[in-house]
Amino acid sequence: MARVCIVGTPETNLRYELLSRETARNALATYDLREPFENTVAVETVSLGSAVALLGDLNWYLVRFARDVFVMEPSVSETEWLSRDLAAALRDDDVTDDDAQRFLKIYGVVEPDPPERDDEDDEQPATEQPPELVEPMYVTRTGRELPEYDLREVDDTLTVRVTESEFGGEKQR
Repeated sequence: MARVCIVGTPETNLRYELLSRETARNALATYDLREPFENTVAVETVSLGSAVALLGDLNWYLVRFARDVFVMEPSVSETEWLSRDLAAALRDDDVTDDDAQRFLKIYGVVEPDPPERDDEDDEQPATEQPPELVEPMYVTRTGRELPEYDLREVDDTLTVRVTESEFGGEKQR
């Protein structure tokens, strides 16, 4: 099972934007929508190919309302996500698995502060907020260990493998 995670732009409510439009709503109708991070929509698909196809179906909306898109394919890695472009390149056999490991975008993950509780009302339900993805740090893998995320204090990190062109490097010939 491949997973897809779409990250909304800060000025939009991604779930609302996707579900308020008939074409996107129809494309997502067969999936169980989740929100693993703040302002995200995530679904499980049957394969890497179906994940890339779904993203193609949603492209008009992704261009307007998403700041990033990740795909998790367990046959590639169980801990690192793939960018949309890298997922498509792997699906099309345009890149080898070794080439797909070098360039990374590491997001910080910040857990929300616990909700304030009114001491008088013990019955008050706690609303769980998902963690937030914060600014990415671009790194090149040079060994087994990844550099520590140092852009700010975070609770965890999320690693996304990206293509060389997404990383900003020039193509070596």
